[in-house]
Amino acid sequence: MIRIIDAISARAAAPDRRGVASAPASRPLVARTARPREPGCDLCEAARLTRWHHEDDVCWIADCELCDVPMAVWRSHGTEPPDDELAHMLAQLSRVARDVFREFHIDTVRRNIPGHWHAHARPKGRAALAWWLRRRA
Repeated sequence: MIRIIDAISARAAAPDRRGVASAPASRPLVARTARPREPGCDLCEAARLTRWHHEDDVCWIADCELCDVPMAVWRSHGTEPPDDELAHMLAQLSRVARDVFREFHIDTVRRNIPGHWHAHARPKGRAALAWWLRRRA
């Protein structure tokens, strides 16, 4: 059993398609409670296409494939998480954003996938300029 767990951890830390190593998944080794999912929803699928920062039973946080900023995604398909889960997701996103950007704000507007709750941590101030220059390189 230890070898399987070690293999999973090694795979989680492997470089992604941009050559960036993901943080090891903080996923518990117990089954998750069943949550509503929508067939065909990209956020329900939770494909590991970019660097992942956090994962638990409530949400996962990874770099947004379109805008390359940390994005928290609710594990349930829907747009109105309970208050305790909303507070948890925003706290986790803020924790990750502090590690990525010096200054940031949380953007909860769902532009491209309006039917599934998610939020982006966007840089502001000097962090926004550094982020923009990095994206253009």
